Amino acid sequence: MRAVIQRVSEASVVSNGQLTGKINTGLVVLLGIENGDNQEDVDWLSAKIAKMRIFSDDEGLMNLSCQDVSGDILLVSQFTLHASTKKGNRPSFIKAAKPENAIPLYESFKKHLSLYHSGKIEEGVFGAHMEISMINDGPVTIVIDTKQKE
Repeated sequence: MRAVIQRVSEASVVSNGQLTGKINTGLVVLLGIENGDNQEDVDWLSAKIAKMRIFSDDEGLMNLSCQDVSGDILLVSQFTLHASTKKGNRPSFIKAAKPENAIPLYESFKKHLSLYHSGKIEEGVFGAHMEISMINDGPVTIVIDTKQKE
């Protein structure tokens, strides 16, 4: 499981012309699920993201979590995070989990994230074409991969 986390001052996602999620201060979490991911990945990653201290305290140091600043989370599925560009110029997505495996893990991730984060969790539409607008605050962007635990 791989996530790209961006600290934002605001973000929204639109699918098929409809707004499906909108947040103010918080995190945009782009979540990629790959073959072989399981509940252990869900548990570890959801806790890691919810507890990650990437918001500034009164002294300007990154010491606060999204929860600490009463922030929101915008969760968006993104299979392209598992693109392989090793051969040629057209990315291969063979590592990305198929929807029948990815959807239950995505839903479980969302549920587990809400166990650690009491703020609003908005989301995109799994597998749909989406347009994401955001103002990255910092900019702060963190990439986490459960296989490497970093």
